[in-house]
Amino acid sequence: MKLNSLRDVFVDLIRDLYSAETQLVKALPKMAKASSAEELRDAFESHLEETQGHVERLERICEKLDIKAKGKTCQAMKGLVEEGSEMIEADGDDAARDAALIAAAQKVEHYEIAGYGTARTFAQLLGEDEAARLLEETLGEEGAADQKLTEIAESSINEDATAEEDGSGDGEMKSRPARAASR
Repeated sequence: MKLNSLRDVFVDLIRDLYSAETQLVKALPKMAKASSAEELRDAFESHLEETQGHVERLERICEKLDIKAKGKTCQAMKGLVEEGSEMIEADGDDAARDAALIAAAQKVEHYEIAGYGTARTFAQLLGEDEAARLLEETLGEEGAADQKLTEIAESSINEDATAEEDGSGDGEMKSRPARAASR
């Protein structure tokens, strides 16, 4: 890869974001399925629809810039998805697992917020107004998704996850059966 100009950096970033979003389209249904709280499951499913829209926006940007979207793997998202997979496979208290899923998802959102903010700024500097507008739209949705996850965590899940630790729980662990190690 050669980076001889800001345009080269911008194109690389757009392709990286495309890879990140396509990886997330595959990961979000698994996170939704692993969620025990209905509100969290609904949030993941809703964000999946938004993420599919993010992929479409990035494809529009690539078409306008006459670049190929595919062909790059976002290693950062690959690692973040792997961390999320570890939380999906974890055994134990449902609320604790949901809190871990939220933490994993918020790492993803913060990564995306940084990427989209940078890409939007580059697009503005390069006079790519349509790309800047599309990237700004996605940036807003990523920020809203992060805020929604915070609200869900603070409204009940984090408190529920501490119930067993501080003795305020009903004494019964809310857990799933152990999973086979072959998964």
